[in-house]
Amino acid sequence: MQYDFNRIEKDWQKYWSENQTFKASNNCEKPKYYVLDMFPYPSGAGLHVGHPLGYIASDIYARYKRHKGSNVLHPQGYDSFGLPAEQYAIQTGQHPAITTETNIKTYRRQLDQIGFSFDWSREVRTSNPEYYKWTQWIFIQLFQSYYCNNDNKAKDINELVSIFSSEGNANVACDDIIETFTSEAWNSFSTEEQQAILLKYRLTYLAETEVNWCPALGTVLANDEIVNGVSERGGHPVMRKKMTQWSMRISAYAERLLQGLETIDCTDALKETQRNWIGKSVGATVSFNVKGHDESIEVFTTRPDTIFGVSFMTLAPEHELVSKLTTAEQKAEVETYIEKTAKRSERDRMVDVKTISGVFTGAYAEHPFTKEPVQIWIGDYVLASYGTGAVMAVPCGDQRDYDFAKHFNIQIPNIFEGVDISKEAFTGKDNVKIANSDFLNGMNYKKASKRAIYDLEQLGQGEGKTNYRLRDAVFSRQRYWGEPFPVYYVNGMPQMIDAEHLPIRLPEVEKYLPTEEGEPPLGRANVWAWCTKTNTVVANNKIDNKTIFSLELNTMPGWAGSSWYFFRYMEEAASRGNVFASKDALNYWENVDLYIGGAEHATGHLLYSRFWVKLLKDRGFVNVEEPFKKLINQGMILGTSAIALNVTNIRVNHLSKLYSLKEDEFKFTTDYSQNSSGQKVNILVSKDLMFESTNTKNTISCSGINNLNHDPSKKNSLFNTILSILDINEEVKDELLNGESILSYFINPIRVDVNKVNASDELDIDSFKIQKTSKEYEKSLFILEDNDIFLVGREVEKMSKRWLNVVNPEVICEQYGADSLRLYEMFLGPLEQYKPWDTAGISGVHSFLKKLWKLYVDDNGLKVNDAEPTKDNLKTLHKTIKKVQEDIENFSFNTSVSTFMIAVNELTAQKCTSKEILEPLLVLISPYAPHIAEELYNKLGNNTSISTSPFPEFDASHLVESSKNYPISFNGKMRFTLELPMDFTKDEIEKAVMAHEKTITQLDGREPKKIIVVPGKIVNIVG
Repeated sequence: MQYDFNRIEKDWQKYWSENQTFKASNNCEKPKYYVLDMFPYPSGAGLHVGHPLGYIASDIYARYKRHKGSNVLHPQGYDSFGLPAEQYAIQTGQHPAITTETNIKTYRRQLDQIGFSFDWSREVRTSNPEYYKWTQWIFIQLFQSYYCNNDNKAKDINELVSIFSSEGNANVACDDIIETFTSEAWNSFSTEEQQAILLKYRLTYLAETEVNWCPALGTVLANDEIVNGVSERGGHPVMRKKMTQWSMRISAYAERLLQGLETIDCTDALKETQRNWIGKSVGATVSFNVKGHDESIEVFTTRPDTIFGVSFMTLAPEHELVSKLTTAEQKAEVETYIEKTAKRSERDRMVDVKTISGVFTGAYAEHPFTKEPVQIWIGDYVLASYGTGAVMAVPCGDQRDYDFAKHFNIQIPNIFEGVDISKEAFTGKDNVKIANSDFLNGMNYKKASKRAIYDLEQLGQGEGKTNYRLRDAVFSRQRYWGEPFPVYYVNGMPQMIDAEHLPIRLPEVEKYLPTEEGEPPLGRANVWAWCTKTNTVVANNKIDNKTIFSLELNTMPGWAGSSWYFFRYMEEAASRGNVFASKDALNYWENVDLYIGGAEHATGHLLYSRFWVKLLKDRGFVNVEEPFKKLINQGMILGTSAIALNVTNIRVNHLSKLYSLKEDEFKFTTDYSQNSSGQKVNILVSKDLMFESTNTKNTISCSGINNLNHDPSKKNSLFNTILSILDINEEVKDELLNGESILSYFINPIRVDVNKVNASDELDIDSFKIQKTSKEYEKSLFILEDNDIFLVGREVEKMSKRWLNVVNPEVICEQYGADSLRLYEMFLGPLEQYKPWDTAGISGVHSFLKKLWKLYVDDNGLKVNDAEPTKDNLKTLHKTIKKVQEDIENFSFNTSVSTFMIAVNELTAQKCTSKEILEPLLVLISPYAPHIAEELYNKLGNNTSISTSPFPEFDASHLVESSKNYPISFNGKMRFTLELPMDFTKDEIEKAVMAHEKTITQLDGREPKKIIVVPGKIVNIVG
């Protein structure tokens, strides 16, 4: 009976689906365990073999917890709003919903084929109106909340209105600069004035903000959506621009987000990434009055002790005071610099520490203590979104300020006693006294900081403060395919639509591009106005600004729906009508026990979701402070790209002597080789032939062009082919043939589709030529090895459709089976590491599964029986139980696969047929290779799924050795082994060995000089 993995896997996937084997219950006496994967976006390319890595790991753990008796919730769904579907809609006119539905069907087919134990009854899609109804609802809760610093939590905005009505705002902190008002003044304000004030306190608010604008994508991008100064998707330029945007006041939660990290089980690296992003700093605010203006510039510094070292100030080019302070003489230069800076992203400016640039505004501030004038500059290393958008520059104590001052010849006063700053700034603060600082002289930095803050407070020009780098998150996107805001506008002020009228559904539009006037795509909708009488969306031509008003044209960002989806899964689909999740469901599941996904989400999704959960907790909607108990970041499976070598720019260079190239003495140069008809052709050379021809032993990198010389002693097929196609005179040919000249050429490495290359690195040329991505090489000249094959090189890099190194899991499942794929991905290495994919390597794991099958079944059928297990059988089983349980608990899945291989080899050698051994072995293997485990478990006479069978109990007594197999050596050379009881004494061991027939034969009548016995280890007979 053969191992028919294709039939087996289809049968059991059908069984799991029809019987809802993995459906979780909200009413269960078992302990709960909630396993979740980070929300996948259903891209058009579908899954490649790198994507399932984290899913397989989470599935192993979910299956393991079921075996251990838990009620496991392991759901799956789709983060189905996103730019790719919208970009495709712009190109083709096809509605993003159609594209998304098609992509989801592909994803679902692929996920099912790999055999995941997902509870599909709880599937969610962020683009489903029944889902984003609750995303809109949460947005309303944010709008209706403010952060109470006294109670350190969010509260209903109506409580704040009551305070304003009775006390004014003198005792209420606000992040924005806002004038103090009395209760009388509040009550006299118009409705619009009150709403404008409340916007400065709400946890989501509308304000003019510096944003990252991407013209090519037509939308605003978050900082984490920008890589190396361009958009993460598409690599398009990004510029800074002021726009009125919705923002989330995540900064109010900065300290709680920091403290909450201590309660999460995750790596120190992940925690440190979030700590750095939040960026807590303790110091002081200092206010510098501007000479000749009624303005002041506020800065934050962590070193108030260095206040007397200030020699200039730098404002962000976007700072609101720049236009007011700049003198007429400096205006043109300042405006040019601002325009230039607007083309650089914040992240690009932050990481660029080498470029020194700035412009003097012509204005001066006044030092708070000395009253001396301080130059005011602008520089792109200062960000408007960080701190106050201004810094007091202390060049003697900050290297960037030092370099700036040196570059622009600004004074660098030294305030550190006994420190040389002639070559660089002094950035330390320990073991040094402050000098040249009036009343701070002789103090260390701690005392000087406290004294400086005290005196600033006495002057009314500063105070001690804790600052955070974390900025409020821009929440508007100028695109179509996203959640609509439940917002309409009355007299320019935002109004929330009542929750009972949600969801506000996306309208139909003719095109998915911004309008000609620059409005977002929703500006093209003809039916996009809100009627306050009927509480419905109506046609735009009915807007009268009395009862019918315009709706918000922006949509929410991609992270909106993924910031709360884990709660939606908690509620069974049939009960989701009136709540995002019921109290009972929330109380039972609480939060996610195990969350697995990529580390790239550390400063995006993971931070935003933690923020939203804290808001929902404050407002009494959930009962947990953090969404995830344990976080694991899986590594990445890398692609092994196939590299073909394209010869270009062939040259003939005359040699003064062999191998000695005379520069610029070219006899012939051409950018492209031409055939006899004058048509330009590409020449592709097989890898080994190229390496032989150029004496190149190392792999040629695909990241750049390589300039190589052909070894004139190698008159091979490459040499002869090039010679035959070059249109050169006989004299030059003779020089090449005689070794007086040498061929030189550039090698341009090109990627070819890995699916056109076999395990021996041989390219299928005919298949390659007709491929869509290879059209320009359709008529190429291929120079082969002597055995008529074309070899490619290999390079490990990110698996991507762009690099043509994507391996489709469907192909692997068809050829080797899903169980082989699952085992191989785990076998590649530790979960958190990066590792290269090699399709050839999967055959070893597949062979193991065949061997496992043969342990249970032979040509005559099932060979498992009720035979009593031997001691060796029990030892193999229980050491496997121990190791596998430890590995799963520690997420060391790769070593479990090795353990399975060892166990099967041992049991095969032991000729084990005992059901008492082989049935629990299947339970151990089941989380990793569930299909074959289910099939064999069924053949053993079980009529239920293996998925809920109890995990085998480890019995340490079976690992206690009762005997020892001693190596018996003569004069240090081992001649045979002898098994003896472990409790034998030294004398008993010696007596047994000396009486053995093999010992008598070895000694051949000689009397040994010495007998060395080490109980439990060795026996050595000397002489």
